[in-house]
Amino acid sequence: MGVGISLLLIAAGAILTWAVSAETSGIDLNTVGVILMVVGAAGLVLSLVFWSSFGGMGTRRKAVESGPGGTTVTEERVN
Repeated sequence: MGVGISLLLIAAGAILTWAVSAETSGIDLNTVGVILMVVGAAGLVLSLVFWSSFGGMGTRRKAVESGPGGTTVTEERVN
């Protein structure tokens, strides 16, 4: 689940919880809204954690060395 879908779930849950006043039999829309917000928040946190671990937020260090044999570019990820 990506960041966009997580935000969509949070928004849909907030709408169901606080903006919809319809009554249905057999299902509580407020509870469904809270569940969607919790799942969306959990998905958002997990997406950000995994994004960070795969280099989305990591910094990169690049070194360029020129010598008689040519130019060497070295790049490494720093956490």
